[in-house]
Amino acid sequence: MKNDDKRQKNKAAGLLQQLALAPETLFKGAFLQQYGAVCFRYLGDEDKVEILLVTSRQSRRWVIPKGWPMRRKKPFETAATEAWEEAGVQGSVRKKPIGRYTYLKELGPDVVSPCMVDLFQIEVERLTDDFKERGERVLVWVSPDEAARRVRELELKSLLVSFRPHRPRVKIKNR
Repeated sequence: MKNDDKRQKNKAAGLLQQLALAPETLFKGAFLQQYGAVCFRYLGDEDKVEILLVTSRQSRRWVIPKGWPMRRKKPFETAATEAWEEAGVQGSVRKKPIGRYTYLKELGPDVVSPCMVDLFQIEVERLTDDFKERGERVLVWVSPDEAARRVRELELKSLLVSFRPHRPRVKIKNR
């Protein structure tokens, strides 16, 4: 096992151990809220799609673009902004969420909080090389099955394996 893999496994075990010692932390107050983007493109005849994954900046694990709510932006606009900033995605976003998943967000060395991520699909029409987090993340196009294998969160895995795009309604206007 590689050192990075061991560290990730130990970190995950550490989060679970923290929860085992203080399970009430899961039920203190509301879940934190984030918005994420399932960015996809059609392959050929539109029967097959690929999903865009990015690496997180700190742990370098595979994730989808996501982030915190933004003032004066609707949830689908926030998801589109995150996809733009983290991957240079331009395309069409669906206004209604296609699903959600939960995970434990590490907020500090000894602080974790449950977080709920509402997901919005984005049909990628173009990727630009000039985006905010360029050089901080690695991008990869993979099949839905491979995307599910690469992400950590079980609910997200389930959503990616069964992903079937709906026709988007809103064109993203990025810088």
